[in-house]
Amino acid sequence: MRTRLLPPLLAALTLGLAPFAPEPHVVGKLRWVAGGAVGMAPMDWFDLLLHGAPWVWLAFALGLEIFRRGEPATRPGWRGWALGAALLLAALCVSVAILR
Repeated sequence: MRTRLLPPLLAALTLGLAPFAPEPHVVGKLRWVAGGAVGMAPMDWFDLLLHGAPWVWLAFALGLEIFRRGEPATRPGWRGWALGAALLLAALCVSVAILR
């Protein structure tokens, strides 16, 4: 594993899943959204954004790693952004389907 993946991975596993008991906070928020988001206040949406941001960062970093094998470090191209967005969307769809 490259060292560029370590910070987003640590952020996703700590901040993205905190608090850990009784279930990760982001899981509860995703269940709420999957159930129709009835009664969600702006604070709840902001909380989902904060707990989801490390996962977005991790998806983006994975996208960059997949498309940049052997290339020199430069600014991220559209392929890295596109793959990061696609990975995030796929993970969101799978998590909503599982949590229903």
